[in-house]
Amino acid sequence: MRKLENSELERKSIEDFKKSEKTPLILVLDDVRSLHNIGSVFRTADAFLIEKIYLCGITATPPNKEIHKTALGATETVNWEHNENVIDTITTLKQQGVITLAIEQVESAVFLQNFEVEKNQKYALVFGNEVHGVAQEAVAACDGCIEIPQLGTKHSLNISVSAGIVVWDLFQKINWAK
Repeated sequence: MRKLENSELERKSIEDFKKSEKTPLILVLDDVRSLHNIGSVFRTADAFLIEKIYLCGITATPPNKEIHKTALGATETVNWEHNENVIDTITTLKQQGVITLAIEQVESAVFLQNFEVEKNQKYALVFGNEVHGVAQEAVAACDGCIEIPQLGTKHSLNISVSAGIVVWDLFQKINWAK
């Protein structure tokens, strides 16, 4: 087995990325404090051709050298927008027919492995901050909630890890539904 060289990976140019059909997923980051987490989410969004990221509240925005450290240029490819208010963002997305889902531990949450995607449906995934998660008001504004099952002594995952897990799972389900 031989590790592939970068030149063998057939990476898209920024122009090709922008022209590519996107995965019908939108990520909403609300009050995410860690610049490295923000950059990591951008990198995940680039890897899976995510349609857009909304950076809400105090979530920092590019250009930012700390975000760039982990995004490694993904802020140049992934479409993003800053909105002050996450509730306004959720409301607007719902008006556009997007199903909004908080990624949080709540009553009646659907475990990630049990969540079924609808064919030709767009989803927005709302991730909260590192300390308090998704705010209750945002949870209440969403159409539903997805929970990542956790079996250990800790009851939370890093936001960038959570985003990677959920995006990968839904990416697979969306592509199987086509």
